Amino acid sequence: MPVFVTSAGREQHPATRRVMFLVAALGLMLALIAPMAMVGGQQAQAQEWSAPRTVYFPDTGQSLDQVFLDAWREAGGASAYGYPITPEITQDDGTIVQYLQYARFEYYPEGNAAGNFFALGNIGEELRPFSLQRSVAMFTSTGGDHGTAAANSVEFASAWLPVSAPQTESSNVRFFEETQHSISYAILDFWERTGGVGYLGNPLTEEYIVDGITYQVFERGQVAWENGSDPWLVPVGQVLADKYQLSQEPIAQGNLPTYSEDLFVPPPTPTPEPRTTIANAPANGERWIEINLSTQYLIAWQGDVPVLETYISSGRPGFDTPTGTFTISLKVPVQDMEGVLGGEYYNVPEVPDVMYFTTVGHAIHGAYWHSNFGAVMSHGCINVPTGTSAWLYDWMPMGGRVVIHY
Repeated sequence: MPVFVTSAGREQHPATRRVMFLVAALGLMLALIAPMAMVGGQQAQAQEWSAPRTVYFPDTGQSLDQVFLDAWREAGGASAYGYPITPEITQDDGTIVQYLQYARFEYYPEGNAAGNFFALGNIGEELRPFSLQRSVAMFTSTGGDHGTAAANSVEFASAWLPVSAPQTESSNVRFFEETQHSISYAILDFWERTGGVGYLGNPLTEEYIVDGITYQVFERGQVAWENGSDPWLVPVGQVLADKYQLSQEPIAQGNLPTYSEDLFVPPPTPTPEPRTTIANAPANGERWIEINLSTQYLIAWQGDVPVLETYISSGRPGFDTPTGTFTISLKVPVQDMEGVLGGEYYNVPEVPDVMYFTTVGHAIHGAYWHSNFGAVMSHGCINVPTGTSAWLYDWMPMGGRVVIHY
């Protein structure tokens, strides 16, 4: 009569072969499809943690909330927009705005004309003086003798007048047909480095000089530059909040967390590596295994002392790991597993450290094909990291007790 040879090198009768094929089928732990919802252990901790949706800034006594907080963090935070200087303000049309030192955030509950719910305010346009041509004409017609302040005002007003495209192109100068203005040299470099149109938008003025400092206004901000220094942002949000006489009184912090990027870093997940304390265990204590399916955690006990702890992966819905008290009925050091279970084909060679605890093929064994221990993802058996499975295989006796519960 023919015989079947297992990977362990043991000859078996055909009837035994049929039993072992069923065992192999039910014992396979491969995650052939996307894992179901993760539970227990490290995944449960990750699910319980969430980043704050509102944070407080002691520097200005204001907070950022939800959409505004997300936009602020994703686009550069304080270096890009400064800190909030007003609370959220609901306008007559339902738009919610909030002023920051360098910007104004806008939220449209029903979406704006472009279909966006969030937008950066075009605050640069709100710096435009009234009647540009008239201001310049009045100054020049009187000889321009009105003192430094008046000269600066006209310099500013003149900068808003459109200009013609340069006759020759240059890598140091860029002309914008959209607004009929150009950017050049140091400010052009700053504009490109900080995000270009996506951040500051198009230029609304040419460069102009006030008290030895060069300025230029853009759709969503203003840049200043002085020879020998890098360009910097002018706090236009602050300028406009003052102009509109908006309340900037600090608000009580209450229970809001103080802003720190540390608040948005998930806590480290517990390591799935085993912890052993066998030196403290009674030499003749019962060796038994406890498995908690709720936490996806295994504890090996020797007497009343836990000698090893590790995360595992048990059966996903439809392939549930049974609960109850069992005993180790068969140990196979290594086994090839192939077949179809629940309509899913599998072929896994050399599955290590297999310890069967039911008569229908459930086993504790090593799993080298994934490291997602702590997640429900097997076909009913108990996946264990390979180093841990080898330790358990050597330590656990035949007939040893296995207790599985939620």
